[in-house]
Amino acid sequence: MSASRRSGATDELGPDGPGSGSGAGAESGAGPGGPGGTHGPDLLAALLDGMDAALCAFDQDGVVTHWNREAERILGWTAAEAVGRHGFAGWAVRAADAEEVESRLLAAMHAPGRQVHEFALLTKDGGRVLVRTQSAAVRGPDGKPAGVYCAFSEVHAQIDLERSIALSEALFEDASWGVVLVDVDLRPAVVNAHAARALGSGRTTLLGRPLGELLGTGVEELESAFTHVLAEGAPPAPAEIWVTVRTPEGERRRCWRSGFLRLASPLAEEPVPLGVGWLFQDVTETKQGEQEAALLRFRTNQLHRAARAAAECEDPAEAATVHLDFALAGFADHALIDRVAGGPLADATAAGPGAIRLVRIAETPTGTPGPSRFGGQAGLPARYAPGHPALQCVERSGSVRAGAGAVSADQARTWALTRQWPADSVHALCAVLRSRGRTLGVVTFLRGPGRTQFERTDSTYAEDVAVRIATSLDLSGAIREPGGGDSGPR
Repeated sequence: MSASRRSGATDELGPDGPGSGSGAGAESGAGPGGPGGTHGPDLLAALLDGMDAALCAFDQDGVVTHWNREAERILGWTAAEAVGRHGFAGWAVRAADAEEVESRLLAAMHAPGRQVHEFALLTKDGGRVLVRTQSAAVRGPDGKPAGVYCAFSEVHAQIDLERSIALSEALFEDASWGVVLVDVDLRPAVVNAHAARALGSGRTTLLGRPLGELLGTGVEELESAFTHVLAEGAPPAPAEIWVTVRTPEGERRRCWRSGFLRLASPLAEEPVPLGVGWLFQDVTETKQGEQEAALLRFRTNQLHRAARAAAECEDPAEAATVHLDFALAGFADHALIDRVAGGPLADATAAGPGAIRLVRIAETPTGTPGPSRFGGQAGLPARYAPGHPALQCVERSGSVRAGAGAVSADQARTWALTRQWPADSVHALCAVLRSRGRTLGVVTFLRGPGRTQFERTDSTYAEDVAVRIATSLDLSGAIREPGGGDSGPR
């Protein structure tokens, strides 16, 4: 029997108590004048025996008149053995304590409200049990005290209940992580202050609202977790869930390390689900740091492996495509290299706007996977319109990012084809190829719709790759004009 059930039943006893109006000498569970005529004693006996708190009653002379099954469970004395005895002396308490215990219990007949005491009672097998009692007067028909009832439970059970209540209050007031009770309809029923801040709303405004109104991506995963917990129970370990929180300032992407508990009513014979306890902690910064560190390690390893592989190439032009292929892994879907027509530029701005032409010399295959192809369009300039990201990259001698934006699939396809890129490209990053103080061309990385747009950290990596490609191209003489001869810087 749970502590909360026993103690909760004790708290529900009123000041008049059960068995009100019973006289001395009543049998266990019996009492005259109950509802239902002759069924009154049976009903009273059923009520007393069904209580989750131990209960006994005394008449005004201190004789035991009632003794329920919970009292029998705790102390071992049956109702037949207890009813009719005078006080607890000689059987339920030590002789040295009997007078004090009896006087404190019977004093409740003349005291207002309920009196709370702690006693050490004796079990039938000779053991001792520390109990906490609540006693109050039993009034007769004339309103005068006719006895006293005493409801008691083991002290450790009461302490367990108090600890549970204290823990619950602390979680919903002072906890440094989010705590949400979700009902069986998957809507917040109780929310602590930390969770309300994390969800971007007030504690009361969150109650009863669907999670889909509070969260964007990630809400399906959360609701699936709640449903699983209700059906199967708590998972063995916390789960890290990425969500987007809708706030007045816009959407924020967060990672919450979440634990789930199934809540069931302790008052039912069979577990009745009350909902799910959801505890979470924001670990966004930690996860982002881990992801960035892992990405940096991977890219550093790729650069190292590319350098080792390029060192084994006899043709420096082949080494350039090796760097391109290694850079593509986990970074982009397509890549291509354009050189400056007519030779390298010592100063890109000296050529003037519109005077720069680029020639495609290498690209990754867009169909069957394989190594990059070197050779391109045999020296024919690419048909780049003015303002093309690759031309801007050469003019600025710096990286340029571009994207199709939030458009339809047909518009994105048109956007890519207009710029002479593969049709499935929606994000682009151009990095300038520089060697010996000259601009040799541009390397362009392209991503499809299944990837995110390029970030600043991606630009840094692309520039590292561009430096290695430029060195290989400069060494190979691939920047010479068709027909031979290096024109030198212009």
